[in-house]
Amino acid sequence: MENDPDALFAGDRGILDADVRRVLVRILQRRFLLAEASPTEWRLLLEHRQSIESRLNDLFVRLVVDHARGVAYKEQVRSDEVDVPILLKDEAYSRAETLVLVYLRTVFQRETTAGTASARVDVEEVEQTVLTYFSETDGTRASQQRAVRTAIARLDREGIIEEESEGRYRIGPLIEIVLDAATLRELQRWLEEQTTDAVPPTPGEASTDRSPADTEGVRERRAPASVSPVLPETAEEEPLS
Repeated sequence: MENDPDALFAGDRGILDADVRRVLVRILQRRFLLAEASPTEWRLLLEHRQSIESRLNDLFVRLVVDHARGVAYKEQVRSDEVDVPILLKDEAYSRAETLVLVYLRTVFQRETTAGTASARVDVEEVEQTVLTYFSETDGTRASQQRAVRTAIARLDREGIIEEESEGRYRIGPLIEIVLDAATLRELQRWLEEQTTDAVPPTPGEASTDRSPADTEGVRERRAPASVSPVLPETAEEEPLS
């Protein structure tokens, strides 16, 4: 700009470089940042973490950087001592998504414990297992299959799984953040009860505090108190009011 050569637009009072601002927006706008998928943005995040974290904290949002898994994401700050306006909205995963997540997490844990470098699944095996937990009241078999396929597609978009070939997915380390070990055990207990009880109980819906990819709004998703995955954040986006 004429009066300030460092300004990016008229009236710009920001102090961050353009590339760092884009990383900040990416963190706010999307569910998470993966080092493997976005190496340049990951490097900028680490180099300018203090500045980015400071601006998120100004919004009562916490930045979480998991170096071991190469994942960064945000969490809504909640406090009983301070009046915190909620920026990130809560929303639960659907029942079908929860069931798929439990299966993926179980496979990932089994394969990594066995020393396998990467855990992979076929869509048919996911579908076959998850469908056993549906009942006649959950609609027709065709509608149940659609729900499972839709859940798989969403988790693929979110980066929890990655389609390597048609119908073949690699399970990424993000699954450990979405469903930690304690949550997995609780959901597995519920599944065991469902298969043994004559009248299946209604499951708690697993969730994440989540924010959308490519959206005008910012949102977050969480689980009920009884079942709480660690990661903040994705359902249909809605603009902030």
